Amino acid sequence: MTTTTLAVLVPVLPFLGAAAGLLLGRTAPGFVRPLAVLPALASLVLAALVAARQGGGRTLDAHTLLTPTGSVPVDLALHIDGFAALVAVLVAFVATCVQLYSTGYLREDPRYPSYAALVSLFTSAMLLVVYSGDLMVLLVGWEVMGICSYFLVGHYWETPEARAASIKAFLVTKLGDVPFLIGLFALGTDAGSFRITRILDTVASGGLHHPTLIALLLLAGVAGKSAQFPLHTWLPDAMAGPTPVSALIHAATMVAAGVYFVARLLPVFEASRAAMLVLAVMAAVTMTGSGLAALAQDDIKRVLAYSTIGQLGYMTGALAVGDRGAAVFHLLSHGAFKALLFLAAGVVIHASGTNSLAAMSRMGHLRERVPDAFWTMTVALLALAAIPPFSGFFSKESVLGAAEHVADGSTAHAPAAAGWVVLVAGLVTALLTAAYATRLWLLAFHGRGAEAPRHGRQPLSMTVVLWVLAVPSLAFGGLAYRSLPGWFDGVALAPTLLTSILGTGLALAGGLLTYGTWQRTRPLAARTPLGAVAAHPEGDAGQVEAEAIATHTPAYGDIAAASDPADPARLLLGPLRRPAAAGFHLDAVYSALFVRPVLAGASLVRFLDREVVDTYVRGAAALPRLLGAAVRRAQTGNVQTYVSALLAGTVVLTVAVLLVASGA
Repeated sequence: MTTTTLAVLVPVLPFLGAAAGLLLGRTAPGFVRPLAVLPALASLVLAALVAARQGGGRTLDAHTLLTPTGSVPVDLALHIDGFAALVAVLVAFVATCVQLYSTGYLREDPRYPSYAALVSLFTSAMLLVVYSGDLMVLLVGWEVMGICSYFLVGHYWETPEARAASIKAFLVTKLGDVPFLIGLFALGTDAGSFRITRILDTVASGGLHHPTLIALLLLAGVAGKSAQFPLHTWLPDAMAGPTPVSALIHAATMVAAGVYFVARLLPVFEASRAAMLVLAVMAAVTMTGSGLAALAQDDIKRVLAYSTIGQLGYMTGALAVGDRGAAVFHLLSHGAFKALLFLAAGVVIHASGTNSLAAMSRMGHLRERVPDAFWTMTVALLALAAIPPFSGFFSKESVLGAAEHVADGSTAHAPAAAGWVVLVAGLVTALLTAAYATRLWLLAFHGRGAEAPRHGRQPLSMTVVLWVLAVPSLAFGGLAYRSLPGWFDGVALAPTLLTSILGTGLALAGGLLTYGTWQRTRPLAARTPLGAVAAHPEGDAGQVEAEAIATHTPAYGDIAAASDPADPARLLLGPLRRPAAAGFHLDAVYSALFVRPVLAGASLVRFLDREVVDTYVRGAAALPRLLGAAVRRAQTGNVQTYVSALLAGTVVLTVAVLLVASGA
C-alpha cells in the first residue's frame, strides 16, 4: 500500500467510526466502545507508518482537482512534511488515549454513543487539517472542529454553565474565523492557488502583494482557535465539558490547530516584520497574563486551562521569532503532558467527589487514595514546570533559545524587538508556571479539605492511560531534541546554556517560593469540611462531574478566588489575586464594548420595527379597510335606492356640464 493511500486513510478511519457510531449507537450499543477505540487506534498505527516512511525527508505531495471554480481552483491535496507526520501521530495518540479513558470515565453516561462519535469526528477533522495541502480543504476541518467543540463542551446541556460555555466557545472562535476566511481568500487570490506549496513559492518569489494585511487577518483566526490574547476567554469556560474532552481539545486538537497553521505557513508571516512583532506581543501578553490567572484559580481544570493558554503562548512566541521547529517541538511535548494532566485531574475529581467538583481548596487526603493519579500527575507537573530532565524542559528551552538568538542578532528571521519581548515574557512565565504547578500539587494532594466517600477503584482503562502518557511526559524531550532536527528543517533544538540556567533557576525559585509560602500559612489555616459530598459508591466519574456542575458551585461560572487561608496565592499575588482570578475582567470589558452595544442596537431595531415600520403597515392597511367599510354600507340591496342614486348623479353631472358650458 502506497504512503499516499495510508495517509488518506488516517483521517478517513475516525470519520467512518464516527458515522458508524452514530448509526449503531441506539440499535447496537455493544459496538459503541469498539467503534470508538479501534478506528482511533488504527489511525495511530497508520500515522506512525506514514511518519516512518516519510522519515523527515522529502515532502510527500499529492493532489487532484476537487472542483473547478472558474478562478482559483480547489484541490484535494496532501502535503506531508516532517511537521505534519509527527503532529498526526500526536493527534491520533492522544485521541486513542482519550477514547480508551472515556470508556471508563463515562461508562454510565446515556449519551456516551454520541459523545464517542463526536470525539472521532473531532479527531478526523484535526487530522484533515494536519495533512491537507489545500487551504480550502483545511478550512473544512478547521470549521468541523468548531462545531464538534460546541457539542462536546455542551455535553451536559442540562446545566446553564455547559450551555453558556459551548455558545461562548463557538461565538468567540467564529469572531476570529471571519477575518481568517477573508485572509485565506486574499492569500489564494495573490498566489493564484490555495495549494500550500504554490503559496510558499509565491512568497519566496516576492509575489505576495499585501503580506501585512493578509498576515494580520490570518492571525485573528489563529488567536481565536488557539486561545491567544485577546480571544482566549472561551477556553477556561470550556471546562464545563467532560474532562476527557478538555484533554483532547487542549492537547491535540482545536487549540493546536492555530499554532500548526502558522508553522505551516510561517514564510507568509515572515514576509511582514510588523506581523511578526504583533505575534510576539500577542504571545508575551498571553503568556504572562495566563500565568497570573492560573496562579489565582481554585478550580483545578481552570488552572490547567490557563496553563494551556500560556504554553500556547510559548509556541506562538517561537513562531514570532521565526523558529517553527521549536514551536512544533513544544507542541508535541505539551500534547503528552497536558493530556496526562487533564486525565489525571479527572481521576482526582472523581476521588474528591465534592459538589464543588474541582475546587482544590476543598480537596483532601488524595495522595493515598489515588496513587496512580498522584505519581503520574507529579511527572506531568514537573514537565509543565520545565524541570530537567522532564520533556517540558527541553521543548521550552528550545523556545527561549530561539528568542535569545533573535534578540542578540544571531539570526534575523524576525525583528530583534520580537526576540526580546518573547525572551523576557518567557522567563517571567517560567517562574509563574512553576509557582502555579507547585500550588496545584500542594492543594490537590496535600490539602486537608472534605474527604469524600470512597467510590471504589478506578477502571483499569483510566489508570493504564495515565501511565502510558507518563512515559513521553518523562522521556520524550530528552530523546527528541537530538533526533527531531532532521524532521524540522535541520534547526538545532538543543538547550542553550544561558536560557537553561535562567529558565531553570526561575522555575526552581517559583516552586520553592510557593512551597515556602504554603508551609508558612498552613498552620494558620483552620480548615473545615465545606460542601456536601456526592455519594456515588460505584458511580462513574462522568456522573460525579455532571452532578457537580449541576449544583452551580464556584468551580464553574463564578470567580474561584482562593478563600483558603493556606493558599499560597493569597500572599504571592496580594491585591492582584481577585482580578487575576476573574481573568482580569476581560469578559466584562468585552461585554461593555461589544455585547451591550449590540444588545442596545438590537433593542433599537426592535423598537423601530414595532413602533415605526409596523405603524406605517397598520396605517396602510387601515385606509383600504375604512374605504371598504364605506362602500359596504352603500350596498343595501334596495333597487329604489340604487335608481335614486343614479338619477341624483345624473342631475349633478348635468348641472356641472351646463355650468361649464355657460362659463365657456
